[in-house]
Parts: sequence; C-alpha cells; structure tokens
Amino acid sequence: MLGLAERAGHEITASADDADVIVVNTCAFIDAAKQESIDAILEAAARKTDGRCRRLVVTGCLSERYREDLRAQIPEIDAMLGTGEVPAIVDAIGAGEAGSAAVPITFVRPSASPEPPVPALPTYLYDAETPRRLTTPRHYAYIKVAEGCDYACSFCIIPTLRGHYRSRPAPSIVREAEALVAGGARELLLVSQDTTFYGVDRGARGALARLLRDLNRIDRLTWIRLLYLYPTTIGDDVLEAMAECAKVCRYVDLPLQHASDAVLARMGRPGNRRAYAHLLDRIRARVPGVTVRTTFIVGFPGETERDIDELASFVREAGFDHVGVFTYSHEEGTRAHALADDVPAALKRERRTRIMGLQREMVARGQQDLVGTIADVMVDGPSPEHSLVLHGRLESQAPDIDSVAYLTDCDPTTYRGGTLVRAEVVARQDYDLVVRPLSVTATP
Repeated sequence: MLGLAERAGHEITASADDADVIVVNTCAFIDAAKQESIDAILEAAARKTDGRCRRLVVTGCLSERYREDLRAQIPEIDAMLGTGEVPAIVDAIGAGEAGSAAVPITFVRPSASPEPPVPALPTYLYDAETPRRLTTPRHYAYIKVAEGCDYACSFCIIPTLRGHYRSRPAPSIVREAEALVAGGARELLLVSQDTTFYGVDRGARGALARLLRDLNRIDRLTWIRLLYLYPTTIGDDVLEAMAECAKVCRYVDLPLQHASDAVLARMGRPGNRRAYAHLLDRIRARVPGVTVRTTFIVGFPGETERDIDELASFVREAGFDHVGVFTYSHEEGTRAHALADDVPAALKRERRTRIMGLQREMVARGQQDLVGTIADVMVDGPSPEHSLVLHGRLESQAPDIDSVAYLTDCDPTTYRGGTLVRAEVVARQDYDLVVRPLSVTATP
C-alpha cells in the first residue's frame, strides 16, 4: 500500500501530526491485537478534530472482519479496505498529485439480498511489479511467497480473513528478491501462513526447495531465512536445500502450538507429541547445527494441569533454541469458539509464565555453551536501548522475534547495517549474546 500510494504521487510521512490522510492497517487475529487496532483508529480519528488530518482510512483484517461494526461505531472513518482490496488504497486516500479533493468512498461488498452478504474470500496476491516501500532497515526484507491458508485449526481465523492458500510464481519471487538485493538487502526472509506448503496449491511439489536453490544463486545476498514451516509439510527436499545451500540459514521456525495429544486434537492440529519428536530428530539429522524455533498456545479450552505437565516435559526433552508462548484468545468465527473458554485468564498467564520460565533455563544452558565459539554476525545497527551500542544477529537469530548479539570492543561507527563480521562470543546476557568482532566477512 505504501508503494502504491507513493507511485500515485503521495508523500509518506512518519509523523501523524504532519499527515493529511492517516491509514491505520489493522490486525484481528487475537483480542490484544484487535484492541491495539481499535485504539490506533480512535487516536487517528481524534486528529480529524484537533489536528491536520482530514481523512481516515482503515485497512487490513479488522475491516475485513468487522466492517459494519466499525462503520456504525466510528463514523470518522472515511474508507475501509479488506485484505483483498489492497490495490484500491490510492482511491481510498483520495487526493493525488494535483491535490484534488478527497473522494468520499467507503468500500462495501454489494448484495441483492436484504440479508447481510457472505463475504467472498480474498484473492489478492502481490507480484514483483507491485511497488514496495521498505519498512525494515535497508539490509533485510520480508518476501511473502504465498497468501492465505487451507488448514482448519480450530483456534484460527486466518483462512476467513486471508482466503485460500495461493502461491506466487517462483520467477516473480526471484525478480523481487533480485531487486531487493540490488537495493541493498543482504538478508531475505520468506514468509507466508505456511511457507512449506508453497507450490502445493499449484500442483508443484518440491517448489520451495527449487526456489531456495534459485535464490541461493543471487550475488551479494548473504542469508535466506524461512519463517513459519508447518510440521506436516516440511519435506526432506527442503531440509536438503537448507543443508546444501550456503546462503540458506540453518533455521527452522516450526509452530507446534502444543504437545498434549488431547489438546492438539481439539485444536485440529495434525500429528501428536511422538510425531513431533520424530520430526525434530529428522530435522536435526538432515541439517546439522540447525536452530529450531517454535510457539505454543496455553489455556486452550479443556486444557488441564496434566496437559501443561506434558507440554513442560516436551520442552525439556526437545531442547528448542527459541520458544514463544501465547495465551489462548477465544475468537468468534473459529470452531473453538463453540467450546467453553474454561481456563481463567489468570491461570492462562500463570501457565505461560511457567513454560517461559522453563525455556529461560534451557536457553541459559545453551547460550553458555556458545561462549568462546566463533560465528558470523549480521550487524543491524545501533541498539534501540543505546545509540552507542551496536547490535546484530547470528544465523540462529531472526530479526524482531529472537534474541540479539551485542557487539563489544569496537567503534560503533565502524560497521553499517548489513555488514557481516566474524566474531567471538564472549558472554551471555539473559537471552542475548555479547560478541567481539574479529574481521569483516562481507560489506553491505
């Protein structure tokens, strides 16, 4: 949307105080995200009264899911776009290069029936020709290889919000990757709702492994990272590409959601604890030195103390490098909404704290083993905590979601973002590492 707006002649500003039009892009996946989105809309709406803003556009999952409610409750909204209406952003903003008056539109799916229409599933999918404006630092960028999801996990609203799974053609992805690298990107992160399902909807099994090998041939690209790999679709061909391609990070992000067979069955998740253990063994055997990240949901309807004990036992045995734990959010429109939300909120938080505390102990032991080792570190730039401290990441650390590596014994002005340095791990600091640069491996 930023790229389309910019191409149409609009100037993008990072300050809402300077904006004539504010676009609030929303999430509606869980209660906390919905509340954050609503708060942002209300804050923007207030600027129409006491600020420069003269037009408010709401986009994304909240407007896809609650369009009529938003219209009724927040009349300051001038236009709404769902997840499949991205190309309409220019019309929704209104004024173009010439500064013409804003067009008073609100996008509504028409219906010949007096009953509320059943929304069509979104089908939008961007391509390499779609203009982009990066919101990440210049040296890394996300590439969405597919959109939507065909699974029916009982807790998840994504298939309703995003539509059926649809893969982008590989040549389009490669062209986008080449353009991003030409613009300075040194790490590309491939994302979708289920990245290892890539190509299956097109009848092209093995497509992801072939794509990785194609991307691996791009000059000046340092790392290719895969995020969100589904336990039933991660095949040996992908693991082989990960092991053989020098630029593909040995990093597996594998959201498992739970380890109790009973909870997994109610969640509508494939597999069980035993199958997951075998999968982890296979991944580690195929990709020596691989980093494994996972996420779990606690407090799902019917979850017992025995279920949590089983999850804790699994975390101890599996030895994950990174773990995220979320408390269950009871979402209307999901199959799980028909179940009683019978785990109190306080108990959900208590169970999350227990699993995260256990993982902290596991990480401390693993991080201590890294002290004294040598590794490549991608410099990200000044630390958000202190402008005089640089931070970066090892191959085992994804941006935004994992721990970081702080660079010590160096001039912070020496390395730009995207520089790859050979460094010694000299200490651990909670989840993070402290490293000492030894030499520069690659410059941005």
